[in-house]
This record gives sequence, C-alpha cells and structure tokens, in this order.
Amino acid sequence: MIRGDGIGPELVDSALTVLDAVADFPIELVDVQAGAGAYRAEGSALSDAGLAVIREADATLKGPVGLPDVRQSDGTEAGLLGGILRNGLDLYANVRPITLLPGVRSALRVDDGIDYVIVRENTEGLYASRGKGVGNDHAMTDTLLVTRAGCERIAHFAFTLASRRSGAPADGVRRVTCVDKANVLRSMYFFRSVFLEVAEQYPDIEAECLYVDAAAQALVLAPEHFDVIVTENLFGDILSDLGGGTVGGIALCPSGNIGDSHAYFEPIHGSAPTIAGQDRANPLGQILATAMLLDHLGERAAGDRIRGAVRAALRGGSVRLNPDGTVASGTRSTTDAVLAALG
Repeated sequence: MIRGDGIGPELVDSALTVLDAVADFPIELVDVQAGAGAYRAEGSALSDAGLAVIREADATLKGPVGLPDVRQSDGTEAGLLGGILRNGLDLYANVRPITLLPGVRSALRVDDGIDYVIVRENTEGLYASRGKGVGNDHAMTDTLLVTRAGCERIAHFAFTLASRRSGAPADGVRRVTCVDKANVLRSMYFFRSVFLEVAEQYPDIEAECLYVDAAAQALVLAPEHFDVIVTENLFGDILSDLGGGTVGGIALCPSGNIGDSHAYFEPIHGSAPTIAGQDRANPLGQILATAMLLDHLGERAAGDRIRGAVRAALRGGSVRLNPDGTVASGTRSTTDAVLAALG
C-alpha cells in the first residue's frame, strides 16, 4: 500500500475498510512510504527499499501522490511515481474504465450507454521523454518514441481485454479503436500499422482507427460506440480525463497499471491537497481501484461485490455527488454507505 499525499491517506483508509469487508481470504498488507512526503523526508519519492517491497508484492494499492509545492529543480513535481513505477516495473498497460454508474448525472444528459475502457500505452510515447528533455533558454525538445515490441504488446492487451467484454453499449460489438495522429506523425502511423497487423490475429473483434481529435469529439457525441480504446501515452492521459468528465468526474474513475509480472491500482485523479482532512474527498475511485486489484489477484467475485455495492449506494441515493466531484455526505459516510450495501 502507498497511502500517498493530500487526500490519499483518507481514500486508502476507505478502500481498506471495504477490502476488509469482502476479503474472505488471507491478505498481508505492507505500507510503503512514497510520494511528495517521502521526497521531503528522504530526498526521493520512493526509496530502493520501498521499490523492492513493491516488486515482491502480488499487487499494490496506491493513493494519489504529489503536492504542487514539492518540485525538482527543473520545475517538475518531485513526488510523482508514474515514471518510477511504470517504467521501473515495466507496467506497460494503463487500464482506465470509463463507466456511467447508476444515479450519477452525466454532463452529456444521458442515463446510460457509457461503458468503455481506455488502454493507454504506459512506458513509451511522448512521456518516455520524462526527465530527458533537451534544450536551452531559446528552445526545448521532447522525443516521442514508440517501438514495435511496445506497440505489439499493448495492441494484444487491448484485443485480449475486448475478448472478455460484452461489446459496445450501442450494438454489442466487441471493438478495439486505435486512437492516433497517423496523418501527421510518423511515429503514430507506425503505431497504427502495428495495431492493424495485430488486429489480423483477432478476426472476431472489430478493429478501427480514429485520429485523436476526431476521437475526442466522438467520446462526447457518441460514447456508446466505444468498447476498448488503445492509444499512446499522452493521448490516453488526456482522453481518460475527458471520458471521466462525461461520467460524473474523474473522482469516480479507477485505473490499473499492469505488466507481465507486476501491477498497481489507483484512482486517476490527483491528491487534491486543498480539501485534505476535511472529510470531503470522494473515495469511490479508490474503492473501485481496489475492485480492479482483486480482479487481478483472481478474486473476481470479491471485486464484483464491491462494484455492486458502489452501484447500489449510488442508485439508492445514499451516496450523492456535488458538482465538483466531492461527496455530499462526506468521505466516511460514503464509505459506510458502500459497506451497508455490501450487506
């Protein structure tokens, strides 16, 4: 467990309370200090010893990390862990479900029909330039890198995920949509070309391609068309926040960072230090991330129980959202409502 910064500890406490209620199997929990607080205390967002603990774990539950005033000399935030964990553990698939839950008001004024997953390539793309930008006071450059091996494995991941889903809400078709900018960037044309090669190995799943600007519009105008989206790192980061905005806000959105040997799970939002300790933070994204963790551990039934309880609490009105994504009754009461729905 990484409890994180800002609202992170509150959210992780909520998630662990729910986990304890559904876990009818033994779980050993180990705390690892990481994030902005760790950087302030030790000069590193994650120590080598902490990373070693994470490597030995079956999975990691992570709260939001980072604080806006804890920065490195180049101006970037010092408490973030994405580059350390995703690249250090080769967690190449960032999996972000975007689902409109019952009882949640969508900015699109729809009651259902939004249920897709963004699979974001996690170790390459423009973010591979993290900390490696080159330049001076007059110019700066970052490099967008994609490799055949990286494109192939993320495409296979997306098609395998689609094979386990029920298809797009609009038509029930199992579909993987490649989102790129292949009309402008050679790297993106390469990404698309490899995707289409991999698609030939999955004849029962529809494959399509969209430019990222067209995809951004379509996720607002016709979200029910989408099932699984696979895309480059930066594009996936942006589109998942856009998608979160259509389903009640990113506070409801969990995510998994998954590789062949390791994985960690977290909400997609930040640490929101301005509301830390005020019992206002929405714990549902963190709780749903715990359900994803249980799926990964082979405890799908327990994960389904959590998802069902969250849906029931929202549907019944015992959990209500404020316009800013916080919870009307508070963090602790929201957690209690989910526990009550578990029965």
